Parts: sequence; structure tokens; C-alpha cells
Amino acid sequence: MKKIPQRTCIGCNQKKEKKELIRIVKNKQGQISIDKTGKMPGRGAYICDDIECLEKAIKNKRIEREFEQKLDEEIYENLRGVIIDK
Repeated sequence: MKKIPQRTCIGCNQKKEKKELIRIVKNKQGQISIDKTGKMPGRGAYICDDIECLEKAIKNKRIEREFEQKLDEEIYENLRGVIIDK
């Protein structure tokens, strides 16, 4: 039996299957983007495909703490777009 990778959502702090979550990645140049493939190089963080989890992570600055840098509002808007467009 193959083991299914589990990751923790930075919004609700629940463990879920990796394929159920959206990956946010920071590359070596410090650019943060949404990784739809799950294979981009860099430091990754995962969030549920749920607007409530995203808003909770933004309010508590969990994404900024995870990547140790201040984020532009544009990144949050892109994440909202990805979650709402599902």
C-alpha cells in the first residue's frame, strides 16, 4: 500500500492530503507564488482550498511568518482568486 503524503494547512492547522491543499512557494530570489503543480523548487507552505482558512492565515500573518518576509497584497488577491475560481 502506497503512503499518501500529508501536509498541515497554515490556516486551520489540520493535516490533510497534499493534493487537497494549495501550495504557496518562495523561491531562492524571495519571490512568492502559487504552485499549482506542487513541484516548484523552494520553501513551500500549504493552505486549504477554503476562503475561511485563507482569511484566518492572513489575519494571523501565518503566511508572512512562514516565509519570514512581508507579503504584497497582490499575492493575497491571487490566492483569493485561485480559491474562489475552484
